[in-house]
Order: sequence, then structure tokens, then C-alpha cells
Amino acid sequence: MANDKVEDLLKYRGSSPKPDDFDAYWARALNELDDQPLAYELVVAQFQTPLAECYHLYFTGVGGARVHAKFVKPKASNGMGPGLALFHGYHSNSGDWFDKVTYAAHGITVIALDCRGQGGLSEDNLAVKGNTLKGHIIRGIDEGNADRLYYRHVFLDLVQTVRILKSMDGVDPDKIGVHGCSQGGALAIACAALEPSVKLAIPVYPFLTDYKKAWEMDATSSAYEEIAYFFRFLDPLHTRQDELFHKLGYIDIQNLADRIEAKVIFVTGLADPVCPPYTQFATYNKITSDKELVVYHEYGHEYLPFLSDRVLQELLNL
Repeated sequence: MANDKVEDLLKYRGSSPKPDDFDAYWARALNELDDQPLAYELVVAQFQTPLAECYHLYFTGVGGARVHAKFVKPKASNGMGPGLALFHGYHSNSGDWFDKVTYAAHGITVIALDCRGQGGLSEDNLAVKGNTLKGHIIRGIDEGNADRLYYRHVFLDLVQTVRILKSMDGVDPDKIGVHGCSQGGALAIACAALEPSVKLAIPVYPFLTDYKKAWEMDATSSAYEEIAYFFRFLDPLHTRQDELFHKLGYIDIQNLADRIEAKVIFVTGLADPVCPPYTQFATYNKITSDKELVVYHEYGHEYLPFLSDRVLQELLNL
């Protein structure tokens, strides 16, 4: 039964629309980012270990927001090593230092971004019209165009993060990996799509994909619940349904997937109630670069055994 389900999922191409000016939209956004300096500030962290140097890193993102990331580099350097950008789950933050130190102990330099206005130290200075209810997917949806969407700014932060990482001493710019789970998985895909220098992407049960399908599957108690809340409280007659899904198309990672040049190890669980597998496969099926699908048949949106070991091995083999 599980194998039959995978075969069915591998045929799915998505339900949400892709705006006609999608490529122009992101070309304009990246041009804006190109005008943003790569300047950053390093602040020595209170947490330190014998194996790594730990810092708080701050940079100014598009729109002037002060963005924070954890930065950890090996204390003993053997020349140029891999770099890893880590992205966190929805509402969360860049996490503890512990896992970053593990990578650094193996010669991998790590930068772990805090998404604007979520659980970390990055600020969200985006002033937009309308009520966002309780989340970020629809933040900026009431603006006249899609340039004020929250995730447009976050996606550009991803690219800026990797560009900073590539500029660091001891980092081989040809050995850059990105990794994350849920929202972090979506951000890994978006980053690899918008920053072609990324060589390896390991997204895990990604969020932010195929919004219309998630809504059609009644994902009202999951990461996509904001869409249902939007209709219930702000548009109960669905007069703005087409407008909503059109604008969300600009920040739908399935529409970015065919840009990816990196190797992709795409990890999913078939029992995922938070980010339904169909929405994830809408993205996977559009990736045209070298890719591998890793399926956890009885697992959902949770800890996946052996995965951390695999991530480390892949980075060491870059």
C-alpha cells in the first residue's frame, strides 16, 4: 500500500497557480538584494567549547531589518572546508549551539538563521496593511502588490545568509549545503533555487508549498491553518479566493523548484498530518537537478531516525 501511495504521489504536479510574472518578480527581488551590502557584525557568544568558536552574527536585510544568525566555525582549521546554512521550523528559532558545534568539530562552518519576527532574535520591521491573524503566510496579502509579502523578505534573507557564509575565511564557496525541517525544509529549497552556488540541499518534510492543495485537504489544524482562518474571518464568501492563491504563488516553493541546480536529498514521511505529502511532492516532482527521495513510510512530522547521521556524511562528502 505504501509503495502504491508513493507511485501516486510521484505523478502529482500541484494545484496552486504560478503567476505569469513569477520569474520577473524574483528577478526584481534579487536585484534589490544585490544592492544590499554583505556587511555583518560578529558578537562573541557566551557559549563556547574547545572545538569551535561561537558568535552571534547580525546583518541588515532588505527593508532595513536587523537579522540575526548563530555562527559557528571550527577552532582547528585544516584549510578550506564546507559551509552549512541551517533553517528552522515555523515560529521557532535557530536552536541550541550543540548541533552546530558537532558540525564544526568535523570542519564544517555553520550559520543558522533566525527568521524575521519568529522565535529568535531577528526583527520584523515590515509594516503592512490588513490583519495577519496569527501567522506569516498571509502577512502582506492586503498590499497592492506581492512585493510586501513576508516570505519574500525571508527568502532574500536566505540568499544573503549564504552569500555571507561563502565570504567567510575557511569556507570553500564551492562546498555549500543547506538543510532544515518543515519551514526550514521549505527555506532550504527556496535558498537553493535563488542562490545557484548552493551545491547540496537536504529539505525535510517542507512547508510553504501548494497552498491551495493544503486548503483543499482541510489542513485547518496544521501549519496551513492561517489560510482557513483568512477565509473564515476575513473572506467568508471567498470573493478573494483567486487573489489569495495568486499572490501566494509568488512564495510557493514548488514554483521555484525547477531553478535548483544543487543535489537534493528530499526527505518526507507518508504519515505527515502537518504538511500533507501531496503538497510536498508538488515541489519534489518539479526539481530537475540530481535528486534522491528518502521516504519514511510510517513517520510524519517528527524526529526521523538516522537522518542526522546521513546529513553529516553528505556534508563531509561535498
